[in-house]
Amino acid sequence: MFYFLLPTLIRYNFILVLAAIIPAVFLMIQTYRLDRLDKESPLQLWSLVKAGIFSALIAMVSERIFCSLLDQAMSQDDTLYGVLLYFVIVAYSEEGAKYFMLRRHSWNSLEFNCQYDGVVYAVFVSLGFALWENISYVLMYGFGAAIVRALTAIPGHACFGVFMGVFYGISKKYEYQNNKAASVAFSILSVFIPALLHGTYDYIATYETGTGYFVIFIAALFVISFLLVRSMSKRDRYFR
Repeated sequence: MFYFLLPTLIRYNFILVLAAIIPAVFLMIQTYRLDRLDKESPLQLWSLVKAGIFSALIAMVSERIFCSLLDQAMSQDDTLYGVLLYFVIVAYSEEGAKYFMLRRHSWNSLEFNCQYDGVVYAVFVSLGFALWENISYVLMYGFGAAIVRALTAIPGHACFGVFMGVFYGISKKYEYQNNKAASVAFSILSVFIPALLHGTYDYIATYETGTGYFVIFIAALFVISFLLVRSMSKRDRYFR
């Protein structure tokens, strides 16, 4: 009986995995296409996707450790619990892990020679993270989860990546100009701003009654991110 069902299960899971992957790949392609000056090599992009996948594993371990400590420190009914969970533990575990892997795999790369490259790199890391996370959710909860996440979580991670990449690219520009203080400041912003947006996203999605605020937040996040990507692409310059 099991062997009779095996091909059907394989086909079903293959469809679920495709549903999890396609939205992330689509957003990667769109970001890559807007790289006007010096497109990144496939090897570099693939290393960033893998870095994003690995960052998801780092974040998972970090979240479990700190959530366990938070559960021991206070009740889940406490208002502060939700704030600390989403704005500190989840936001900085995930965005911090992405930034760590992003910097490790791109900061000293010879291909990082334009400001828009920072956007490309951060989006690819973020979507590598989202791809792995999405596959896990879809295999657990089915095709319905793929549809919902394709419209919310995956573009959400891409948007967080856009904001990270904008500040990351500016930070690299200031390093080329030997302005260390400005470079450090924008490096901090490249984690802080995405973490703030991520925490807001999760907090509203969890605690609001109804969907109004969440829809407004998502729509604004998508529009601003789209405009940022287009603007950064048009204004892109070589560092030297």
